[in-house]
Amino acid sequence: MSPTQATTEQSKQASLGKLMRSLANPLQTGLTVCFALAAGTVTLLIVSDDPSGSLTAFFLGPFQNIYTFGNMLNSAVPLIVTGLGIVIAFRTSLFNLGGEGQVYSGALVATVVCLMIPGASAFPVILLSLVAAAALGSLIAGISGFFYVRWRTNELLSSFLISSALILLVDYFITGPLDDPGNNLLSTETIPSGFWLTRLLPPSHLNTGVILAALAFALVYVLLFRTRLGYEMRICGGNREFARYGGIRVGFVLTASMIASGGLHGLAGAVAILGTYHASIQGFSFGLGWNGIAVALIGRNHPVGVVAAALLYAYLEAGAKAAVLHSNVSLEIAALVQAVIFYLITAQGLISWLPREGLIKHRARAPLRGRRRS
Repeated sequence: MSPTQATTEQSKQASLGKLMRSLANPLQTGLTVCFALAAGTVTLLIVSDDPSGSLTAFFLGPFQNIYTFGNMLNSAVPLIVTGLGIVIAFRTSLFNLGGEGQVYSGALVATVVCLMIPGASAFPVILLSLVAAAALGSLIAGISGFFYVRWRTNELLSSFLISSALILLVDYFITGPLDDPGNNLLSTETIPSGFWLTRLLPPSHLNTGVILAALAFALVYVLLFRTRLGYEMRICGGNREFARYGGIRVGFVLTASMIASGGLHGLAGAVAILGTYHASIQGFSFGLGWNGIAVALIGRNHPVGVVAAALLYAYLEAGAKAAVLHSNVSLEIAALVQAVIFYLITAQGLISWLPREGLIKHRARAPLRGRRRS
């Protein structure tokens, strides 16, 4: 074989190897999702008195009418936004565990803004409430980022503790000074209907918040993969020492990533209020922050994966509700299916079963590499 032929052959092998690596992650994820759904199917067959009806309700229920389909999409909207916020933090090897408090606080601020100026034009008030919620979320998460950069305070602990304190503070305002005595729920007054986001598929709750989620997706994607700051974030997430020697302002990048992450969480809270709940209800956002982490992990810390993972999560939730309404399946069964899916995808549970030679080659690597001093 001539040198030219050898070079061509090596180039072909390199291209094929690149293609196989690009296909590996989606194929692995697809296999684990299929395996988990199969496990859920077996569970339904075992515990249900009407297996056929339960399976039909669980897997096809979300698509049975506009109401269930629209609500499924609507429940994915805040998960997409919070998942995108987690991706930005994860890309710099930071952990934002304060999502719950940031969503909850952003929701309250958006509610207060709408209640303070009820007679104003809709668009300025909606815009102001979104900006205020995002700004508060950015401030909350930015504190943790600043503490880490300045004093090496563990951002995992600081973000979680600040969030826990803020949840109690928001509960105080909802059940105290801002409580609506005419409401049977522990909530604030309902915001004026003129500030509600427009519904897209009535009678479902799907609203123009889905457009905001799409804009957030586009902005995060462009930020991470088309801007200098996003490049620096990814470099800092891979090796902070290398980034520092390369002239990157590591402290600034880390703080900026936490600020952006918190802003998206606050925005998710505002979208939930303006589009779905129309009032701050005590505990309404429970799980949004933690589920955003799960969605980011399932989506392999990529904006496109986050959208797919959020839709999958919303689909399982909608399927569980449909099964409860139309069969004797309980919500615990759906929780079991979700737990299996989350475990298999995030832990790559099937990889150890795949051959080491062939289409997929497992490379044992942590999703987030060790941290370096800036």
